Amino acid sequence: MPVIDYLERNADLYGDEVALVELNPEEKDTRRITWKEFDLIQADSFTPYRREITWKVFDEKANRFANMLIGRGIKKGDKVAIIMYNCLEWLPIYFGILKTGAIAVPFNFRYDADEILYCANLAEVDVIVFDPAFIGRIEQNADVLSKNRLLIYVGDGCPMFAESYRELVADCSSQRPNIEISEEDFGAIYFSSGTTGFPKAILHKHLSLTQAAEMEQKHHETGRDDVFLCIPPLYHTGAKFHWMGSLVAGSRAVLLKGAKPETILSAVSNEKCTIVWLLVPWAQDILDAFDRGDLNPKDFNLSQWRLMHIGAQPVPPSLIKRWKEYFPNHQYDTNYGLSESTGPGCVHLGMENIHKVGAIGIPGYRWECRIVKEDGITDVAPGDVGELIVKGPGVMTCYYNNEEATKETIRDGWLFTGDMAKKDEDGFIYLVDRKKDVIVSGGENIYPVQIEDYIRKNDKVKDVAVIGLADQRLGEITAAIIEPKEGMTLTEEEVNEFCLGMARYKRPKKIIFTKIPRNATGKIEKPKLREMYGAANLVEKETNN
Repeated sequence: MPVIDYLERNADLYGDEVALVELNPEEKDTRRITWKEFDLIQADSFTPYRREITWKVFDEKANRFANMLIGRGIKKGDKVAIIMYNCLEWLPIYFGILKTGAIAVPFNFRYDADEILYCANLAEVDVIVFDPAFIGRIEQNADVLSKNRLLIYVGDGCPMFAESYRELVADCSSQRPNIEISEEDFGAIYFSSGTTGFPKAILHKHLSLTQAAEMEQKHHETGRDDVFLCIPPLYHTGAKFHWMGSLVAGSRAVLLKGAKPETILSAVSNEKCTIVWLLVPWAQDILDAFDRGDLNPKDFNLSQWRLMHIGAQPVPPSLIKRWKEYFPNHQYDTNYGLSESTGPGCVHLGMENIHKVGAIGIPGYRWECRIVKEDGITDVAPGDVGELIVKGPGVMTCYYNNEEATKETIRDGWLFTGDMAKKDEDGFIYLVDRKKDVIVSGGENIYPVQIEDYIRKNDKVKDVAVIGLADQRLGEITAAIIEPKEGMTLTEEEVNEFCLGMARYKRPKKIIFTKIPRNATGKIEKPKLREMYGAANLVEKETNN
């Protein structure tokens, strides 16, 4: 069934129970909230800023937004974009779009003005919903964006080039619109991360959304008493579909703004969170704060926290070993996926398989996985490296308006991920690297993730990224960009000595100390690093010659 049916079921069965909580510890509560459905829970406190809504209110808000869109001529197959930071309005707006039969199109909140315009044109967007943070970016191209499009502003002080969300929905019906939605209808367009240029538009049916939601609930056994803490941005498939496990279970979730260690632990403690999805840098920051003595886990109420899971990038086994030292009773899982597979879970470790930390896991619920040779047909032998391909009900329909890229990525129903992987004798899959990130040096294939995992074992290293730099003799050489832990110094000589334990051809030939750039979903922005240091490396070589 479509995921909107789960929302309506929850409104019927658990209408008066809290569905969503918004926490913003960085913002003062100004008491200017005029939306009568929002109850201010902590009347005696001005920090943190906290709002909550019930399942009934959630559904009613989605219905009002849907009926408003229908009244403005939005119909099945139209596209409605959302560019907003996480807040209580985000998910009701998303579900309101789905209830009209239109296609929800979340935008990355890091897009600049030109990227917003590009994606709006690529996806043929009919409506753009935005909040105060994006006034300037929308305004830069407002004349073009507003041509044959409705611009809806969520917040106080509506700009002249847009219409006010609050005013538009004020008198709209809270009843479900009479639109039949099936799993075969198109439901959402997501965008590739855009780390290799402008992003591609990824079209999914409602079937994909339902698959992701039901899979998440099954993988993590989310129950009615669980409380999920959501920190990453909702525009991303990872955050949204991890939350949808709570939707299927009919349980509460907390949207937290901010990812400082104390902020996360306080939210877990105060809101009694049981499931937390972290990105690698956030988990590292928490552990580093414990190691330095800045925070003490005993100062927080964390006994109910049962599961910590990580996704969006390879997870260093050393990180999980450290985590279990502080949280020996935690269940752990890692999830692999991509927006083309409706986010995380087509491969997952499984909470019962912590002895296999380092692997991304086994095929997820209703998924098939293979690792194939360059021909794209023949499976590799166990232990050999090939490209990971996946097949299941969450595979995208296509790259919207990009037939050539679609044909390259989907072949005979199999989604070619572009990730290099291998499988052990027990059938567990290990991610080796992105196909495009493999470094070929002197005829040897070098996988940066293996080097990164090794260097992260150094107690002074907070983060590391390994890239290939052009070399006239070897073709490419390995460069390690290293971010030391706060308050620690690390020298090139120390790194080189530490790396003596690796095979000679894998050892970094260049060491650079700087902060590692990551996108909003925690992935290292390697194209940015190549751009920054690749050109500099070539100039250096030309100068030396």
